[in-house]
Amino acid sequence: MFSLLSSVLMSVIIVLISSSFGWWGVIWACQVNAISSSVKSFMVVEVAYLGFSGSFYCDEVSSGFVWLSGFVTGLSLLSMSDLLCGEAKSFFFAVSGLFVVLSVCFGTSSVLVFYMLFEISLIPTLSLICGWGYQPERLRAGKYMMVYTVGASLPLLGFIVFVFFDGGTLSFVLLFSVGMKFLNWVVFLCAMMAFLVKSPAYMVHGWLPKAHVEAPVAGSMFLAGVLLKLGGYGLLRFVAVFGLWSGVVLSCLTCLCLFGGVVASIICCCQVDVKSLVAYSSVGHMSLVLGGLMSESFWGLGGSYLLMLAHGLSSCGLFYLVGELYKVYGSRMLFVMRGGVGNLFGVNLWLAFMCGFNAAAPPSLSLWSEVILCISLISYSMWFSGLVGVLGFLSCLYSWSMYCGTQTGCYPLWVRSFGQISYTFGQGVICSGIVFLMTALSLCCEHSKFSYLKKFFFEYDK
Repeated sequence: MFSLLSSVLMSVIIVLISSSFGWWGVIWACQVNAISSSVKSFMVVEVAYLGFSGSFYCDEVSSGFVWLSGFVTGLSLLSMSDLLCGEAKSFFFAVSGLFVVLSVCFGTSSVLVFYMLFEISLIPTLSLICGWGYQPERLRAGKYMMVYTVGASLPLLGFIVFVFFDGGTLSFVLLFSVGMKFLNWVVFLCAMMAFLVKSPAYMVHGWLPKAHVEAPVAGSMFLAGVLLKLGGYGLLRFVAVFGLWSGVVLSCLTCLCLFGGVVASIICCCQVDVKSLVAYSSVGHMSLVLGGLMSESFWGLGGSYLLMLAHGLSSCGLFYLVGELYKVYGSRMLFVMRGGVGNLFGVNLWLAFMCGFNAAAPPSLSLWSEVILCISLISYSMWFSGLVGVLGFLSCLYSWSMYCGTQTGCYPLWVRSFGQISYTFGQGVICSGIVFLMTALSLCCEHSKFSYLKKFFFEYDK
């Protein structure tokens, strides 16, 4: 984590001297450190580290999200490499600043610092949407995002103040050792609302499709790849540290999340805008994550963590390929994107991989994480088996419908072509990195210890 941060900060200094050197420096630093961190986080040796006098706590969960942030940062910069000849520095600083904020947010051991960075991450995200968005409606999309997320996080601030006066500390580690429990359902909802909106759960997801549609490619990759995981990460931490279990309310929220995921998947099947389809698919996948986090089981939390990593990689690749198709066809409508087979070989190959990963096709980390979550949710209640089954079926349906819809039909004569070698090279670097991580992590995820979660459940059972 610290080597990754130092590499990015060094590249920020270099970019002040030469834009191209700093740009490519941070891309290579993020990719190399992300791959090394991912290997370390899935080793048999447990990962748990306290640094800077207890200010940072890095275990298997937080290290996974840190390397995911670094990996998506490198991919987002590579996807917008055409800005090197224009306004490169401002975009570079926005992306690098967002990465630093997210890395410290995932690694901090202070509840208050986590909340502050949780909110500060909205500022560079808003600058990406409003500064490099495609349509004039991007200002409205940014307003929706700010109103939803900031308004829902204010009760969380009150909860943190209450924790400080009651427990005398704001350290995750100390609060976990004390074992503070809050069983009041009102406190539960106030603390969880900020994370449910950020994830997002159905009925509070209205900001996400608007933000995705108006955001540039790099903004969509960050939103789907990392920013949505802040909600799941916060929910995982707060549930484990504060014991935020509330029987009836928890069951109702789990039902709402799963039912909302089914509704969002049905909306995906009816979408004609490819970017909106991928955005609503994120709501469907994250609903399964939220259901696992609220299942009160060790495997539910572990499966949710793995699915967040898998979804962060697959959705990042899908948004990138949708942006590449937009460059060719000049439109995001499915009835315009036709006849890709035999004409766009590179994009077609990588799109088949990403749609397969989105549908949890083997061998991928998505498959194993969804199997774990299905078992966990069905063990929680047999009534969830129908919703989980429909959710999995619809996920396969809209993923392969999107792929087949872009491949069949007549290829328009007026579309542009990927004649430049740089385009094909960029697609290969970005998508091959995602494919490698999705398949490699599926093979070594069995080594995940999750010592932090195991310790919590041993204490909770007592």
